[in-house]
Amino acid sequence: MRPVTLTDLAAAARVLLALPEAQRAAGLAALLARAQTAEQHRRDTGRNHPAYGNGTLLAAALAHPFAEPQSPGTQDYLTCLSLVLDALVARNRTS
Repeated sequence: MRPVTLTDLAAAARVLLALPEAQRAAGLAALLARAQTAEQHRRDTGRNHPAYGNGTLLAAALAHPFAEPQSPGTQDYLTCLSLVLDALVARNRTS
């Protein structure tokens, strides 16, 4: 997966916000896997992945339905953002 920006974080959180709470962890794992798949495809072929984009979390997220938070500070949105951050921190620990 390509380096993560604040835009990537917000996009991933908005995708999770559109999912029922019980499906968010699996949805996030799928997003991260798709971004990694796209990055590997880009490295191997020099082209964007046809479904998952250029290897950014943003590109993977844009392929999914999303919800807009009622405001940036709503608890549900912050929880989704926290899930994304926690997963990325854990992923970086193992890399």
